[in-house]
Amino acid sequence: MFSKQESKAEEEFVDLDEGWWTSVLADEIAQAEPVKETPQKTAPHPTTSKVNWDHVRNLYDHDEIVTLEVQGYNRGGLLVQGEFIQGFVPVSHLVEMPGGIDEEGRKQILAGYIGRSLELKVIECEPSQERIVLSERAALAGEGRRKQLFHALKDGEVVSGTVTNVTEFGAFVDLGGVEGLIHVSELSWGRVQHPCEVLQIGQIVQPLVWQVSEENARVALSLKRLQSTPWEPLVKLYKPGDVVPATVTSVKRYGAFARLDEGVEGLIHISSINMPYGVRDLEKVVESGQSVQVRILHIDAERRRLGLGLVILE
Repeated sequence: MFSKQESKAEEEFVDLDEGWWTSVLADEIAQAEPVKETPQKTAPHPTTSKVNWDHVRNLYDHDEIVTLEVQGYNRGGLLVQGEFIQGFVPVSHLVEMPGGIDEEGRKQILAGYIGRSLELKVIECEPSQERIVLSERAALAGEGRRKQLFHALKDGEVVSGTVTNVTEFGAFVDLGGVEGLIHVSELSWGRVQHPCEVLQIGQIVQPLVWQVSEENARVALSLKRLQSTPWEPLVKLYKPGDVVPATVTSVKRYGAFARLDEGVEGLIHISSINMPYGVRDLEKVVESGQSVQVRILHIDAERRRLGLGLVILE
């Protein structure tokens, strides 16, 4: 049986839900801490007092391009405004924002947008949350492109796109007018600490489309589903009690994750580790990158869970 801690740790491997998108968007907007353009002026926050939500919804539904002026900026992107609409353009949706730029460089580029007019598309329209999110990248594809793409995209097909943003939740991929998300759990059958280990901004990828929702404007993508699962062969290769080599990939409070030669990661629960007397910090016993010998305790291919016991430190 898996402990509660172990089960919680393994939840990263289960199927996804609408929470991904909220989390990823929040990750960008959470960076929206205002910064001063000049000592006398602070970048304003968008409000809903001048917003005509019917107008905004019409722009979104018809996938139209709107020209708005940049009124301010913050860490997360630009604050834009026009007649009956004002909203937020995340950094990852700006065409001229290079990847890998430092904080100071990003602020300088964002400050240079003040007063400019940008052609944008509405990609998020949430009246209940008083939120309008726009994209310059999406506007490049032209009007009506989103609907064309959603009608063309089919579950199970392989598409090509460019990585536009990488967060701790996953990577956004521009498919030519629609952005899809490769959630961190869909990057590899093995455990991924952070998506930047696998993908970089600007990288061309060919992921699998495995979930399309035109109603919610969501495209879920996957890289791991293009690879054969290593779990079924693992069941045939090993049985409980076998001792095999592994490499520690990360150390947590409740145990350590270790990768077998086949690429599958399992959890060495702290209860299976003989801790020296008086030592409570697991990182003082094992560390990431360390070669170890582990015993197979159980293999659950259906739930993609592998329980390991620490045998020998090398």
